[in-house]
Amino acid sequence: MASSANHYAIEFKGLSKIFGPHPDRIIPLLRNNLSKSEILAKHGHILGLNNINIMVPTGCMQVIMGLSGSGKSTLIRHINRLVDPSVGEVLVCGEDVVKMSRGELCEFRRHKTAMVFQKFALLPHRTVLDNTVYGLELQRVPKRRQVESAMYWLERVGLRGFEDRYPNQLSGGMQQRVGLARALTNDAPILLMDEAFSALDPLIRVDMQTILLELQKEIKKTVVFITHDLDEALRLGDRIAILRDGEVIQQGSCQDIVLRPADEYIMSFVRHVNRGRVIRVETVMDRTGPESAQNGVEIRAGTLLEQAASVLLSSQKEYLIVTNDQGGRLGSLSLRRLMGAMVSA
Repeated sequence: MASSANHYAIEFKGLSKIFGPHPDRIIPLLRNNLSKSEILAKHGHILGLNNINIMVPTGCMQVIMGLSGSGKSTLIRHINRLVDPSVGEVLVCGEDVVKMSRGELCEFRRHKTAMVFQKFALLPHRTVLDNTVYGLELQRVPKRRQVESAMYWLERVGLRGFEDRYPNQLSGGMQQRVGLARALTNDAPILLMDEAFSALDPLIRVDMQTILLELQKEIKKTVVFITHDLDEALRLGDRIAILRDGEVIQQGSCQDIVLRPADEYIMSFVRHVNRGRVIRVETVMDRTGPESAQNGVEIRAGTLLEQAASVLLSSQKEYLIVTNDQGGRLGSLSLRRLMGAMVSA
């Protein structure tokens, strides 16, 4: 097993996908920097993905973001090989999914990955409980364990008492909770979520995001989350990769994307972002601030600016003292500097 598997749960290496009758003839043309529109117009093929290189750390919430047609859903489907690449590698825990036999792939899908779909994908003739245990049925887990695990996760997503209902008796938000409970019941280390919340009403969508974030603190799974919504990406993602026309335009942390947009395309996304909900205090603090702590209030590194502003204003102190986990001082942050950092450039 590759040594990188200790740190990276998923690795895309030189991954490209061409849709059409002769993708092998198109792959060499990618070196000539032909655009997606040129490949379609001149050669009758569709460029799905072009030279994707993304490393997803174990336990990370990796968001793949892009507009319609950017290739984000095509990319996530390579992880469990619902789509085969034209060229490149997809390493999961150090093992190349592309090289798996049919039997190996079947076992991989049953035990290593679970997927939450945009349109819920519940079986209409099965109850909530029967939908939730479906993955464990395929694994031939004893019935008692199936029910115990399913009931635990149904309770965690707020659906205890609904286990005997059918999908058509539930709201959209409740149906998606069933989908999430089913994926979690499967207990796979990798969770794939393809536009999982985009079909929901805004308030229900925020509620589902909150549930996912709270659960992730506990379960610490490797999550690949597809979205076209930047606010959702910034709220959920430990790391974000932004795609356009099948290519990665920029990838990094939320702060990287907001503070250092790679080009005008990315700038158009982040221009109106609430920076106070993205940037952390240590990013903008003064490392040579006042020596005296008398007029300051301590705040932990990692705190977002919006929360830090609330703490400082309620304390009636002049500045924040930023500390590490051990209480050691890292720097300071005045209200003026803090508010200036929250204003978009």
